[in-house]
Amino acid sequence: MWELIRWLHLVAMAFFVGGQLFLAVAVVPVLRGEGERQRLRLIARRFGYGTLGAIAVLIASGTAMAAHFHRWDNGDLQAKLGLVAVVTVLVLWHIRRPANHVLDGLIFVGSLAIVWLGVAVAH
Repeated sequence: MWELIRWLHLVAMAFFVGGQLFLAVAVVPVLRGEGERQRLRLIARRFGYGTLGAIAVLIASGTAMAAHFHRWDNGDLQAKLGLVAVVTVLVLWHIRRPANHVLDGLIFVGSLAIVWLGVAVAH
């Protein structure tokens, strides 16, 4: 059962971080033109809805694994949770200010750091 929970955690993480990478590398450069802003907003909004589901899975599976494997006092997990809080604030800020592209970069770099720490916690 714990392999399934870890798998769900990894798939949700891959959706969240992989989706950001896909948007940054492929979608935004192609749809950056003046006439494409509406389509870019629609794509970002759709990804945002999927992200909400991924975050719910990440919270549920991460909490279950931390409790089951007695990781709550792990320093890497504490750092990861701190970064999750920072990225959450950045995402909420980005929802209110979607044109602030610095937030895009900060969210992406923060997400990559969260993945790095997640690997550290798992080993």
